[in-house]
Amino acid sequence: MSRQIIEKLFYEVGQLTGCPLVSSIEESTVLLQSGLDSLGFAILVARLEQELGYDPFVLMDTPVYPTTFGEFVEIYNRFAPRT
Repeated sequence: MSRQIIEKLFYEVGQLTGCPLVSSIEESTVLLQSGLDSLGFAILVARLEQELGYDPFVLMDTPVYPTTFGEFVEIYNRFAPRT
């Protein structure tokens, strides 16, 4: 569900910030090697909150820092509001 939105915004933020991103992002892509810098990730999380209506990192009891794109997506899916 949110993977497509996350990937779309990932590339939009990369273009906005001028970060040289990987050409294809896979579940196993290491975030630190994706090309997006720390400012880019901050913008990505803010844009995702606007788009999805929640920030899973604020909702966590214990902070978790994803290392791969798949883990990043899983965090968003795990904390998605139930409708």
